[in-house]
Amino acid sequence: MTANEVRERMNQWGGRREPFLFGVDFELTGGFFIPSPLQQQDVLFEVGGVTNAPRIDFPAGKVFIPHPVSGKEYEGKFNTVRRGLMRGDSFLLNLTVATALETDWTLEGIFHRARSLYRLLLPGKFVCFSPEIFVRIDKGVISSYPMKGTIDARVPDAERVILEDYKERAEHYTIVDLIRNDLNRVAENVRVPRFRYIDRLHTSNGEVLQVSSEVAGDLKGDYFSRLGDIVFELLPAGSISGAPKPSTLDIIARAEGETRGYYTGVFGYFDGEKFDSAVMIRFVEWRDGQFYFRSGGGITINSDCRAEYEEVLKKVYLPFTGC
Repeated sequence: MTANEVRERMNQWGGRREPFLFGVDFELTGGFFIPSPLQQQDVLFEVGGVTNAPRIDFPAGKVFIPHPVSGKEYEGKFNTVRRGLMRGDSFLLNLTVATALETDWTLEGIFHRARSLYRLLLPGKFVCFSPEIFVRIDKGVISSYPMKGTIDARVPDAERVILEDYKERAEHYTIVDLIRNDLNRVAENVRVPRFRYIDRLHTSNGEVLQVSSEVAGDLKGDYFSRLGDIVFELLPAGSISGAPKPSTLDIIARAEGETRGYYTGVFGYFDGEKFDSAVMIRFVEWRDGQFYFRSGGGITINSDCRAEYEEVLKKVYLPFTGC
């Protein structure tokens, strides 16, 4: 269905306090909407511990070999972004690429073995195991948790290194400011209860540290009947687009040269009272007879091309050990 149809149904079901699962793509052209999602298993999901997925000991794969774009190809995309940054068209931009995978894993196998705060499986299309919250709404408070800054936990004194890194710090300040501005469009009394705290993620490549913040605001009136309007006013998610959004999105389209589809879109679950949603990062898709792992990172005027290319490659992992 169209993204606008998803938006309208979110308003309708939210106003009636009826549970639903939704998803929308990055370009805001299409999506899905599933009423009473716990009663079906066509689309499997987990959102904050709530899931419709049965416990299945799915066979493990053994092969997981990335075939990334070359450093030269990435450099071409990076330079397109850098020119935009130099012109002042953007201050922060999230550049993503698709890495071809040679693997005997299946989308279903990855989903059932993944351990992640948010999981989603659209059979035959993609699996997502995202650690990144988009927005949560509970008791009139809307909260967002942007993640910016990643480092291998094996780096000596990794937590101090990532928190004191000038480029990463500037990037995080920028995205928090963007999210504050976004929430000000739908909420009052916008604030930052927690700033630059560390999340630890266990992956097939070892433990990684990611820097997050919490931004919150207050919703007034009957926000349930405006759930779709509220969420769509914040799209696309600032953490995987950039600032300012309109001109940044133009640069992304030129640099990446392909649509993202559901990758870096959002999905979420409403239980009748609480709303929870995620940004669709950590994403494996099946298209044109090939698996692809989609990954990216934030680019600023201070970014180093080689370092950014290596960060993109480090994010190609499965959320469990033994593969």
